[in-house]
Amino acid sequence: MRTIPRRIVTGIRAGKSFIEADALVDNVSEHYPNLVISDIWQTSQMPAKFEKEQPIENTAIPQVIKNGTYFRYVQIPPDRELGIETTIGNPHPLMHQTASLDYIVILSGEIYLITDTEETLLQAGDIVIQRGTNHAWSNRSDHMCLQLAILIDAN
Repeated sequence: MRTIPRRIVTGIRAGKSFIEADALVDNVSEHYPNLVISDIWQTSQMPAKFEKEQPIENTAIPQVIKNGTYFRYVQIPPDRELGIETTIGNPHPLMHQTASLDYIVILSGEIYLITDTEETLLQAGDIVIQRGTNHAWSNRSDHMCLQLAILIDAN
């Protein structure tokens, strides 16, 4: 599994489109062992402007920009590699909630989406529309799970 994605950014010069940037992403973090997060791009207003990027710091739990969006790359290792243990009757240790509408695509591997009342197994190709609810991700397999997410400020 690649730990750093390649990012290509287009632009306009003299009225013609061109590739402005083509490089490996450089804002990559591991807040937990092998949990790779990179916030690939962000906007800070709606409608979005085609301006230069204002980089944001990667965080384990996303902090959505008011009136903005961001595009997140996440590589989630098996729970055992993260040292996560769950106990019956207690919430998942990484349960969280964001004030955002999230479009999430599972690109490879599998992962459980956990809510307050139930869970479901997601596999490559599955799509989640996360609407600001309490949730957690649990990788109970022996392989990495790769997901891409677009987070949009919402209320």
